[in-house]
Amino acid sequence: MASNNSGNRTNIPEAKQALNNMKFEIAKELGVNLKNGYNGDLTAKENGYVGGYMVKRMIEQYEQEHAGSK
Repeated sequence: MASNNSGNRTNIPEAKQALNNMKFEIAKELGVNLKNGYNGDLTAKENGYVGGYMVKRMIEQYEQEHAGSK
């Protein structure tokens, strides 16, 4: 099977910035002390909490945008 080697690269620079902004916004809402640069002092639970809420918010946004298309 061929691999596209894309890894975690974002193809659209604006999307990368939007996700980064969302990450910091959610971390602030959850009380997680996320900072620019190194965040190795955060626990896996804290990082997972932020990532989980990012996914939850993206799903909610998608559902709102596509609610009337069924």
